[in-house]
Amino acid sequence: MTINEYQNAALRTAATDNPEELLVNGVMGLAGEAGECIDMVKKWRFQGHKLNFEDLVKELGDVAWYLAVSAFAIGYDLEEILQKNVDKLMKRYPDGFSAERSQHREEGDV
Repeated sequence: MTINEYQNAALRTAATDNPEELLVNGVMGLAGEAGECIDMVKKWRFQGHKLNFEDLVKELGDVAWYLAVSAFAIGYDLEEILQKNVDKLMKRYPDGFSAERSQHREEGDV
């Protein structure tokens, strides 16, 4: 399955096709699902819980679903989103990650 095939399959289960509603639901869902991932790792790291990879995979899948919906809401497919991210990182870190480049980024570099 390609990333855009995933996005199309995910959109099949969206409750609406209204871009504004999809965007609000999407970004709120991203925050909520990322929070669930964080909570699982926090409990593992600091509270002695076992980290269940299968449960974490399910939550990461939910993050992907909300990302797919959010991207669609603003008129992008996931391949475009991911390519733009790679392009940004290649420009920012042409030779791989560097703490120096991270600390001294160009003005306006998001």
